[in-house]
Amino acid sequence: MSGGRCLCTAVRFEFDGAPLWQAHCHCESCRRNCAAPFTSFFGVSDGSWRWTGAAPSVYVSSPGVERMFCGTCGTPMAYRADRYPDETHFYAATLDDPAAYSPQEHVHWDEHLPWLSISDTLPRR
Repeated sequence: MSGGRCLCTAVRFEFDGAPLWQAHCHCESCRRNCAAPFTSFFGVSDGSWRWTGAAPSVYVSSPGVERMFCGTCGTPMAYRADRYPDETHFYAATLDDPAAYSPQEHVHWDEHLPWLSISDTLPRR
Protein backbone atom coordinates (compact mmCIF):
# COMPACT_ATOMS: atom_id res chain seq x y z
CA MET A 1 0.00 0.00 0.00
CA SER A 2 1.48 3.33 -0.94
CA GLY A 3 -1.16 5.44 -2.60
CA GLY A 4 -4.61 5.76 -4.03
CA ARG A 5 -7.03 7.80 -6.10
CA CYS A 6 -10.64 8.70 -6.70
CA LEU A 7 -12.79 7.28 -9.50
CA CYS A 8 -12.01 10.06 -11.99
CA THR A 9 -8.29 10.10 -10.97
CA ALA A 10 -8.27 13.84 -10.15
CA VAL A 11 -7.60 13.39 -6.40
CA ARG A 12 -4.58 11.23 -5.60
CA PHE A 13 -2.54 10.59 -2.46
CA GLU A 14 0.67 8.82 -1.47
CA PHE A 15 2.02 7.79 1.92
CA ASP A 16 5.25 6.43 3.33
CA GLY A 17 5.56 3.49 5.69
CA ALA A 18 2.96 1.20 7.15
CA PRO A 19 -0.47 2.37 8.31
CA LEU A 20 -0.94 3.02 12.03
CA TRP A 21 -4.01 0.74 12.02
CA GLN A 22 -6.58 -0.78 9.64
CA ALA A 23 -10.25 -1.31 10.52
CA HIS A 24 -13.82 -1.66 9.26
CA CYS A 25 -16.08 1.11 10.62
CA HIS A 26 -19.78 0.47 11.23
CA CYS A 27 -20.82 3.89 12.61
CA GLU A 28 -23.92 5.52 11.18
CA SER A 29 -22.13 8.61 9.87
CA CYS A 30 -19.59 6.54 7.90
CA ARG A 31 -22.38 4.34 6.53
CA ARG A 32 -24.33 7.38 5.36
CA ASN A 33 -21.24 9.09 3.96
CA CYS A 34 -20.42 6.07 1.80
CA ALA A 35 -23.95 4.69 1.24
CA ALA A 36 -22.65 1.29 2.35
CA PRO A 37 -23.27 -1.03 5.33
CA PHE A 38 -19.73 -0.29 6.59
CA THR A 39 -16.51 1.21 5.28
CA SER A 40 -12.86 0.32 5.66
CA PHE A 41 -10.20 2.78 6.76
CA PHE A 42 -6.52 2.90 7.56
CA GLY A 43 -4.79 5.60 9.60
CA VAL A 44 -1.64 7.40 8.47
CA SER A 45 0.48 9.82 10.52
CA ASP A 46 0.29 13.40 9.34
CA GLY A 47 3.58 14.32 7.70
CA SER A 48 3.95 10.89 6.09
CA TRP A 49 1.28 11.37 3.42
CA ARG A 50 0.58 13.94 0.69
CA TRP A 51 -1.98 14.82 -1.98
CA THR A 52 -0.34 14.26 -5.37
CA GLY A 53 -3.30 15.28 -7.52
CA ALA A 54 -6.01 17.86 -6.98
CA ALA A 55 -6.82 18.71 -3.39
CA PRO A 56 -10.12 17.19 -2.27
CA SER A 57 -13.20 19.14 -1.28
CA VAL A 58 -13.92 19.19 2.45
CA TYR A 59 -17.24 18.74 4.24
CA VAL A 60 -17.50 19.40 7.99
CA SER A 61 -19.95 16.64 8.90
CA SER A 62 -20.09 17.44 12.63
CA PRO A 63 -18.09 19.63 15.03
CA GLY A 64 -14.42 18.68 14.82
CA VAL A 65 -14.91 16.25 11.91
CA GLU A 66 -13.88 16.75 8.27
CA ARG A 67 -14.67 14.39 5.42
CA MET A 68 -12.68 14.84 2.23
CA PHE A 69 -14.00 13.83 -1.18
CA CYS A 70 -13.39 14.43 -4.87
CA GLY A 71 -15.30 17.51 -5.95
CA THR A 72 -15.65 16.09 -9.46
CA CYS A 73 -16.72 12.46 -9.05
CA GLY A 74 -17.72 12.47 -5.35
CA THR A 75 -15.45 9.62 -4.20
CA PRO A 76 -14.92 9.74 -0.41
CA MET A 77 -11.15 10.03 0.14
CA ALA A 78 -10.28 10.74 3.76
CA TYR A 79 -11.52 11.56 7.26
CA ARG A 80 -10.02 13.77 9.96
CA ALA A 81 -11.27 14.36 13.47
CA ASP A 82 -10.05 16.43 16.40
CA ARG A 83 -10.26 13.33 18.58
CA TYR A 84 -7.55 11.69 16.41
CA PRO A 85 -4.88 14.40 16.31
CA ASP A 86 -1.92 14.08 13.98
CA GLU A 87 -3.43 11.36 11.78
CA THR A 88 -5.64 11.11 8.71
CA HIS A 89 -7.88 8.16 7.88
CA PHE A 90 -8.04 7.05 4.25
CA TYR A 91 -10.64 4.80 2.64
CA ALA A 92 -9.15 1.41 1.79
CA ALA A 93 -11.24 1.11 -1.39
CA THR A 94 -9.37 4.11 -2.87
CA LEU A 95 -6.00 2.31 -2.71
CA ASP A 96 -4.24 1.59 -5.98
CA ASP A 97 -3.89 -1.96 -4.63
CA PRO A 98 -6.83 -2.49 -2.24
CA ALA A 99 -5.93 -6.19 -1.97
CA ALA A 100 -2.93 -5.10 0.13
CA TYR A 101 -5.31 -3.80 2.82
CA SER A 102 -5.46 -6.06 5.86
CA PRO A 103 -8.12 -5.11 8.43
CA GLN A 104 -7.32 -5.72 12.08
CA GLU A 105 -10.73 -5.17 13.68
CA HIS A 106 -14.30 -3.89 13.41
CA VAL A 107 -14.99 -0.57 15.16
CA HIS A 108 -18.32 0.88 16.29
CA TRP A 109 -19.71 -2.65 16.14
CA ASP A 110 -22.54 -1.57 18.42
CA GLU A 111 -23.89 0.41 15.42
CA HIS A 112 -23.61 -2.41 12.87
CA LEU A 113 -26.66 -3.25 10.79
CA PRO A 114 -28.44 -6.39 12.02
CA TRP A 115 -28.97 -7.73 8.49
CA LEU A 116 -25.22 -7.69 7.76
CA SER A 117 -23.71 -11.12 8.30
CA ILE A 118 -19.93 -11.11 8.76
CA SER A 119 -18.14 -14.36 9.35
CA ASP A 120 -14.56 -13.19 9.95
CA THR A 121 -12.93 -13.59 13.34
CA LEU A 122 -11.66 -10.02 13.70
CA PRO A 123 -12.22 -8.34 17.08
CA ARG A 124 -15.42 -6.31 17.31
CA ARG A 125 -15.14 -3.12 19.37
